[in-house]
Amino acid sequence: MNTYRVLESGADLRKLVERLYPLCRSITGDGVRRTLDILGEHLPLTVHEVPTGTRVLDWTVPQEWNIRDAYVKDATGRRVIDFRESNLHVVGYSVPVSRTMPLAELREHLHTLPEHPAWVPYRTSYYAPAWGFCLAQDALDALPDGDYEVCVDSTLDDGSLTYAEHVVPGRVAEEVLVSCHTCHPSLANDNLAGIAIAAAFAQGIENPHYTYRFLFMPGTIGAITWLARNRERTGRIRAGLVLACAGDPGSLTYKRSRRGDAEIDRVLAYVLSGRSHTITDFSPYGYDERQFCSPGFDLGVGSLTRTPYAGYPEYHTSADDLGFLSTEAMSETLDVLRDAQAVLDRDRTYVNLSPYGEPQLGKRGLYDSLGGRSDAKQAQLAMLWVLNLSDGEHSLLDVAQRSGLPFDSVAAAADALHDAGLLEG
Repeated sequence: MNTYRVLESGADLRKLVERLYPLCRSITGDGVRRTLDILGEHLPLTVHEVPTGTRVLDWTVPQEWNIRDAYVKDATGRRVIDFRESNLHVVGYSVPVSRTMPLAELREHLHTLPEHPAWVPYRTSYYAPAWGFCLAQDALDALPDGDYEVCVDSTLDDGSLTYAEHVVPGRVAEEVLVSCHTCHPSLANDNLAGIAIAAAFAQGIENPHYTYRFLFMPGTIGAITWLARNRERTGRIRAGLVLACAGDPGSLTYKRSRRGDAEIDRVLAYVLSGRSHTITDFSPYGYDERQFCSPGFDLGVGSLTRTPYAGYPEYHTSADDLGFLSTEAMSETLDVLRDAQAVLDRDRTYVNLSPYGEPQLGKRGLYDSLGGRSDAKQAQLAMLWVLNLSDGEHSLLDVAQRSGLPFDSVAAAADALHDAGLLEG
């Protein structure tokens, strides 16, 4: 029997991020596999390898990229740019290079952030053969003219795209998706925090109503590949969330699905209502919600972040490091996911089987069951609201929102009324 390492606290989430942080990930390659190996210590995963050249919707799975080393050496042999120091120093998917060239020529392949001269940017070149290095502007300014030895010891060969799934079976076949991307190298918030939080969330789900499917895959091409291979499954998707930028100190942000009024949109608006948050409308720009919400699929999938996509200066830079990550923020994001699951799994639409006048609750023992409870008045009020709005059109979430009562109280009242034969649904 496998024994999985439990993620019980915010400190555990941070420790997982710290283990994953040094790995050089991209949209393909051994860094992704190693990431999933570590994740597999916490969750049972089904890992998929999709061969290079496979057609996936309008895309094609690219060649697999791996890198062993990369550097730029000055005339003394000193590494002035060193992949071993940080994997952000190399443009992702750089083709192999072994040359000596003057600084003027090398500059055409160097990327900096002049507005943040001490930070190293994160850059990629997935679908156009190229090579390059990223470095701090301060470091570039310190380079003297002269010749430099340039080496990118990488491979770009036929291989596969790797992604993983974890499924928590529910009582029904309808599914809730939780997706996060695995393609970024040493970026703590985007998206290692999301990976760790998704794993902890998955661990805590027990006997859910819906089936929960967790997807760990590279951005864009991963979601497109999953959708291409699972078209028949998309009809079962009840709701979904794309999780990203989940651990920065900013307040929570929920981006609605393309539909704008999908169940997940209403649930997240409700569970966020007591917290500092922002809700934005859908746009086809951001993370993989844009794939799940493409018009041919139009799934009820939103996006949960803290500071949104590209919304903080540290985004896609070396400043998105372990020090930028907030353990408290990660814990809060996890709490929101758990709250959302609690509402999703218990939200139902009922029909009142005694709709003509208020049914007598006392003779059914419903009032007696409340005797002595400190929340007896609230529980009684919840029963009356549920009975009144259970017309086949209002869900329990509608009842909670209209009544102002806690969802848990409304759901408990519905359970009691259903058991007493007063509700059907």
